[in-house]
Amino acid sequence: MLDFRYRVIDPEKAVPLFNRKMKPYLIHQASGAEFAVPNPPKTGPLRTSDPPQEGRVYWMFFGNPGRYVKLGDKVTVVTGSFKAEDLTVE
Repeated sequence: MLDFRYRVIDPEKAVPLFNRKMKPYLIHQASGAEFAVPNPPKTGPLRTSDPPQEGRVYWMFFGNPGRYVKLGDKVTVVTGSFKAEDLTVE
């Protein structure tokens, strides 16, 4: 699993990150491989769904089968029209 954490600075701009109809995914930039947020039947999508509040830290988990994405790799996180590019995996 890859743990993506982010702090909300502007709750209005952060609304797309919390829309349950949007299916976030992570792109491994070197290969173009895409990884989704797991959706186990008992818990639902592994992502925060609370309304965004300024200053709070939120999270999403992305599948990483076979540990495909490694430390130091560059990734992009996409959900709806939001795109965070050139993130380095730590």
